[in-house]
Amino acid sequence: MKVVACASLCVLTSASVSDEQKNRPVTKVINLLKDMVKQLEKEAEEDEEVYNKVACWCKTNDKEKTTSISDAEQHIDRLISTIEEKTATSSRLNTEIKNLEVEVEKNQKALDQATANRKKELAEFNEDEKDTLQSISALKSAVTVLSKHNGGAALLDMQAALRSTMHTHSAKIGDMLSTKELKTVQSFLQSPEDYFDAEPTFKQSYAPQSGEIFGILKNMLSTFEADLSQAQKDEMQAQSAYESLKAAKEDEIKNGQDHLEEKQEELATTDEDNAQAKEDLEDTRASLSADQAFLANLKEKCQLTDQEYEQRTSTRQEEISAVSEALSFLTSDDAHDLFSRTFNFVQQSSVAESLGRQRAAAVLLTTGQRLASPQLVELASSVQRDAFVKVKKAIDDMIAKLLQDKEDEIKQKDFCIEELNTNERETELKNRDKDEAQAKIDTLTNEIETLTNEIDTLKAEIAALQTSLKRAGEDREQENKDFQETVADQRATVKLLEKTLDVLKGFYNKKHKGASLLQRQEPAGPPPPPGFKSYKKNSGSGGVMGMITQIINDAKTEEAEAIQAEKDAQAAYESFVKDTNDSITAKNNSIVDKSATKADKEGELTNTKKELGNIMVELEELANENADLHKACDFTLKNFDTRQSARDEEVEGLREAKAALSGAQLTLLQRK
Repeated sequence: MKVVACASLCVLTSASVSDEQKNRPVTKVINLLKDMVKQLEKEAEEDEEVYNKVACWCKTNDKEKTTSISDAEQHIDRLISTIEEKTATSSRLNTEIKNLEVEVEKNQKALDQATANRKKELAEFNEDEKDTLQSISALKSAVTVLSKHNGGAALLDMQAALRSTMHTHSAKIGDMLSTKELKTVQSFLQSPEDYFDAEPTFKQSYAPQSGEIFGILKNMLSTFEADLSQAQKDEMQAQSAYESLKAAKEDEIKNGQDHLEEKQEELATTDEDNAQAKEDLEDTRASLSADQAFLANLKEKCQLTDQEYEQRTSTRQEEISAVSEALSFLTSDDAHDLFSRTFNFVQQSSVAESLGRQRAAAVLLTTGQRLASPQLVELASSVQRDAFVKVKKAIDDMIAKLLQDKEDEIKQKDFCIEELNTNERETELKNRDKDEAQAKIDTLTNEIETLTNEIDTLKAEIAALQTSLKRAGEDREQENKDFQETVADQRATVKLLEKTLDVLKGFYNKKHKGASLLQRQEPAGPPPPPGFKSYKKNSGSGGVMGMITQIINDAKTEEAEAIQAEKDAQAAYESFVKDTNDSITAKNNSIVDKSATKADKEGELTNTKKELGNIMVELEELANENADLHKACDFTLKNFDTRQSARDEEVEGLREAKAALSGAQLTLLQRK
């Protein structure tokens, strides 16, 4: 072997090729590997710089968005509480405003009614005062004429004035004068001149009665003057009472209107605040949804970036290790000696090397064509032009890569199956949550609609009750007015009938002296002419007085019944008013309670819709994740067995090619 080595060394020395020229291909490979290491290290630095920037961006935005989402959720809770509070306050203020409007309207109507009554009373008083003054003037004129015994035109004027007074105040004069006095006045009005004769006329069987009519008229004058004075006092009291009532009602109306304006201003402010809160809530929810979507995308992007950086770093580190290891092989002393010996025996090993190359190339080419692997076909070509060591290293690298790919593909398959199952399970759970949220939304919507209808019904019932209360008050007022008129008519009837009965009783129950006068002895002398027949009371007087008494009793009974009916009607009205007001109060309380419940339901509905929106976003994310998983995994799962089998065949082919190359190299060494 030493002889062969010396011979080879001589041959090598005698060649006119320097070591640098012989080692030039290897040196070129070494330089390329060094450049590759530098490039990989540079790319690693660039990746680290990019990753640090992305990591900083992720950390900053994650913190900001998390804080923003927390603040938005707290703000939403506050806004929901504010909206519920403002809604309840608005409902309460609307009820109070309606009650105040009803109260103000009621007071205004009462004032208007009192004013109308006062105007009517004043007009009646003015008319009565005018008539009374005219009557007083007429009576004064009559008294003056009678006191002076005047006749002629003055007598005719007095007669006309007294007749007007008797006609205008017939009821009053009927109550003022007795039947006898009334007849005297009527007789005076028919023939006033008879009361001024010095001697009795045919119509007078007694002396002139100007003194009697004078007293009657004077008493009438005093009574009219007293009544006028009392009426004027009553009018002043009525006017004073009206002024007090008017002032009180105006104060009540003013206070009610002031309270109403305050409530309306408060309601406007409350509604405005509520609308702003709702608008703010909508904007905040939109901003929250956008922030949540951004944060979800950010986490996904940052997670993928971490995974990608880790994978790139690991892969690059493996690549750097492989290149560095290859470089250490090529630059070692053993490799240098080996390359020197290999190049010295180039001519001797060319035949064996050629056969090995051809065999290895054939195996690689056949396997590459069968598996449709361009890498194997390319490697088959490189076998014929590259050195054994390089080719075998390429084969080893390819086998290692194929085995690593196989292992990675198995891991990818396991990952895909697990992730798809997890995605399917989470999707099923989210769909269940979605169905529950939708069912809850439907239930809340129906409950809110029911509450709205119930509130509208209660409001309609309150309006109907208020209308009924108003009509009942008007009916009660009219009934009381009819009662007053009925009682006044019954009492006037009883008074008139009692006066009539007293007149009849005063005549028919009185004993007459006509019989005793007829029995008196006449003085001596010629007998007088025949006198009056015996006076007999009318036989029908007793029946008339009995009928009058019965009518009086019936009138009193009807008055008592009317009074009792009025008491019953007033009690029923007061009970109806109390029950109606209690019902209105209960319904208003029910409206407040239902409005509060409705506001709670609306808040719960809003939260549920928000939850449903989040669920839909998560379902969309799960769907996108599922699509990405299928996109990344379907090919692997569908072709897993085929690819594993093909990869095994490819590895086997590479190992056969390496074995062929190893056989050729062994032959060469044996020849050495």
